[in-house]
Amino acid sequence: MAGAAAEERRLATVVASWQERPVLVVGDAMLDEWRFAESERLCREAPAPVLTLRRRISAAGGAANTAVNVAALGGRAVLVAPVGADVAGDELHDCLDRATVWDRTVSQPGRPTPVKRRMLAGNQILLREDSGGPEDTLDEDAVARLLTALHCATEELRAVAAGRPLTLVVCDYGLGGLPSTVRAWLVANRDRYGTVALDAHDLADWRGLNPTVVTPSFAEATRLLARAAAGFAHAGRNTVPTGGDLHLDHAADDDGPSELVVGAAPGGAGEREADAPSGPTGEPTPGEGRVALTGNGLSVTGTGVTVNATAGAGVDRAVLAESRLSELRAHTGADVVAVTLDTEGAVVGGADGSPRRSHSTPVPASHAVGAGDAYLAAMTLALAAEAGLPTAAQLAQLAATITVADTGTCVCRREDLLAALGTAGEDAGHPALVDAGELAAIVAEHRAAGRSVVFTNGCFDVLHPGHVRYLTQARALGDLLVVAVNSDGSVRRLKGPDRPVNPVEDRTALLAALACVDHVVVFEEDSPVRLIEAVRPDVYVKGGDYPPEMVPEAPLVRRLGGQVRTLGYVPDRSTSAIIDRIRAQAVESRPA
Repeated sequence: MAGAAAEERRLATVVASWQERPVLVVGDAMLDEWRFAESERLCREAPAPVLTLRRRISAAGGAANTAVNVAALGGRAVLVAPVGADVAGDELHDCLDRATVWDRTVSQPGRPTPVKRRMLAGNQILLREDSGGPEDTLDEDAVARLLTALHCATEELRAVAAGRPLTLVVCDYGLGGLPSTVRAWLVANRDRYGTVALDAHDLADWRGLNPTVVTPSFAEATRLLARAAAGFAHAGRNTVPTGGDLHLDHAADDDGPSELVVGAAPGGAGEREADAPSGPTGEPTPGEGRVALTGNGLSVTGTGVTVNATAGAGVDRAVLAESRLSELRAHTGADVVAVTLDTEGAVVGGADGSPRRSHSTPVPASHAVGAGDAYLAAMTLALAAEAGLPTAAQLAQLAATITVADTGTCVCRREDLLAALGTAGEDAGHPALVDAGELAAIVAEHRAAGRSVVFTNGCFDVLHPGHVRYLTQARALGDLLVVAVNSDGSVRRLKGPDRPVNPVEDRTALLAALACVDHVVVFEEDSPVRLIEAVRPDVYVKGGDYPPEMVPEAPLVRRLGGQVRTLGYVPDRSTSAIIDRIRAQAVESRPA
């Protein structure tokens, strides 16, 4: 036990060492939109469910979510990326501002912000609608402004870096945010950055960057090996094994992703067997770039690539990735290669040639959106802080694993990572129950540390599961949840002379005991306006199925720079209903 505690303290020291580490993130930024609905019937027009929208959440996605994770983990993140001059772009800017990411994005009117819209019912994703893509190209002016933004952001970070080397993260998801001119600039200016991390759907486009670390998925790693095999064949340099080992053949008539076969080597590299399958084999998995181990082999979906592993009984992705780590390092020029295997963890290899395997807990796919961004951010920060590869791999896997507890875009916060390591956060000395004066000072301290504040209020007379779910959802919208509770006198004026059932001392004690609640404060007025003005919340939350525009405090919150969210109540869970049931039972049990 003592050894485990010492190891946790050592890892926590690494997390502390990357505080305010300057990181420039560049690439394809997008907006993740989550629409949570309920369905109780089918429509008459077709056998399709009728959905009633209950709430909507917007989050940074792609390169923007990587920057958000860097900031949440304690780094100083700057994002340079093209963003559309549209509503989605405005929402993305808001997400970056809330996360304290330095927003240096470049706007191009007429080019839409990429958006992934997910519709869910019962936490099950029913459909996803994507808009914005590589066909929406950047014009010459936008490319020029993107290059200027890269140069200026680099110098801006250098000015605050206090002599520390800068860190660069490149997120290339094939959406057109990194045209060839920008890629060439980054390769040419590689020496301006100490640590360079690359996450790219097509790693072959980044020859010459020589990154510190690349984090391909299994499908992306497979695609690179396939293209390398084809390229070597054309050049007359056959580097693919020709014995009984697994090898990769790739069609030579196309430079993009195409069919890939893994099996016992035929006569030569770069040639396809005559009886090779002509289309995808195996059952495809839902999701892009995922791989399923099937009876027919490994099927890589969303990439146009098929891998048939029938030549090696028992072959799995981890074994295949481990066998190719040295080749992946050679083809990418990277010091470190981390092949991510989604719910199966990752395989990591460095210059010492010893592969390291990390594991993850399987979760629903809707819980893991953006977990790779958390992995990339933590891995990059750890390597930038000069941590050893085993330490960096361990922290990266932990950061990805602790973010997948619920549906939504994953963000790993520094305090959550430290809590997972058993280390108390910086605010452990603050009491849960505070007065208005104490609260203002505590909020100012959190703001100085770059944390966002969520604020809600209510009577909370008889605490029930609906309250707990509501408060848990509210806490997920930021880094700190403040709950303002009506005093007994305020409750009587709002609810009547027979309320509250529980005095304010009991109500606040129960709220303060909830893990999702950071601070509880009591207010005497009928409205929390005075507290809202003092706290200036980043997000103000109210319960109900009405739109945020109907919240009386909405104009004030927005004037102070915050957002208003409404969260639907749990059906049949309310204080009034509970009190009515208690009274009805009391009447029934009375003697005649």
